[in-house]
Amino acid sequence: DISYTSKNPATFEADLTKAIASGSGPDLILISQEDLATLTGEINPISYKTLSQRKFMNTFSDGSAIYLRSNGIYGLPVTIDPLVLYYNQTILASSGIVGEASTTWEMLTGWAPRVVKLTKTHNISRALISLGTYSNVHNARGVLSTLFLQAGVPIVTLNKRGGYKISLNTANGASSPGESVLRFYTQFADPTKVSYTWNTTLPDSQQMFIHGDSALYLGYASEASFVAEANPNLSFDIAQVPQLQTASFKTDYAKIYAFSVPRGSRNVYGALKVASLFINPANDRLVAKSSGTAPALRSLLEAAPNDPVSAVVYPAAIMSRTWLSPTPTMTDNIFSRMIKDVVTGKTSIAQALTNAEQLIRSALPGIKTKKPT
Repeated sequence: DISYTSKNPATFEADLTKAIASGSGPDLILISQEDLATLTGEINPISYKTLSQRKFMNTFSDGSAIYLRSNGIYGLPVTIDPLVLYYNQTILASSGIVGEASTTWEMLTGWAPRVVKLTKTHNISRALISLGTYSNVHNARGVLSTLFLQAGVPIVTLNKRGGYKISLNTANGASSPGESVLRFYTQFADPTKVSYTWNTTLPDSQQMFIHGDSALYLGYASEASFVAEANPNLSFDIAQVPQLQTASFKTDYAKIYAFSVPRGSRNVYGALKVASLFINPANDRLVAKSSGTAPALRSLLEAAPNDPVSAVVYPAAIMSRTWLSPTPTMTDNIFSRMIKDVVTGKTSIAQALTNAEQLIRSALPGIKTKKPT
């Protein structure tokens, strides 16, 4: 028999650790790579004798490689939930913007004067896009991750010795890509800029878009059904996230969900058998369709269904990259402080990045590896 229990993401790590310690831990868990760094010590890696590294890489998307370690595989990827650009067709059309949403960040920035509406007291009544702040930007963690990765800032990677390498403010010659990212992001909350379109007094960005008061919204692909149900009268569509005009290749950020076997599992064989059922092509396609995401299997990604949504989500999943972050809550606290310090002028952009690097370093756990199963 198979039983499934849903857990609160905010307390999942503590609940899992407690369950394992008491001998009542689960045999299989579903996580995203945003949980991976914190849970590495609680996961039984799959031996490369069971599934070779080459077979894994040939089977799953490029971004799925984040689950690989020198001592084994820390998760069998199932679905990919990429960040996409939601756009209000009515607002764009009434602003004289025809066709699909912007393909570059530079083009998007130029739309602000045509879309943004201010009241007589200079309050924003209609926004272009929710960028520049943190607490009321619904997916700020994913948005900033996208911008950093597009700029060539890996944020956190594993070095050759298996330790963490944090790179937020590494200069490339005279310039720092990380500084360029923060400068770009925070300009949207600066009233002195022509790109001004967002501030801390506005409601949550997802709700702002649902109510028809924002032209664009950066959300995960899986949110589409919720947005449609929340406002059936909203005329919206999705597109891939904008890219840098000078980029030589496209990059997106996604949550890559995978099945992992926690330490203390009493039925490792059975757990892996269940996981293998989910990554069967027919089942993986079904799971992706029902969740509004893309499958993690390379063979399915290369043969996207012939529908408008998949035409956006599948390519976005293919180009998706990730990074080894602290827990989502910790990452939010670090990124929020970084943005707030820049917007309020408390610190320079360079210092805000340096502070964030130090906080990420202290928030990441030590590398704890287990013998593979």
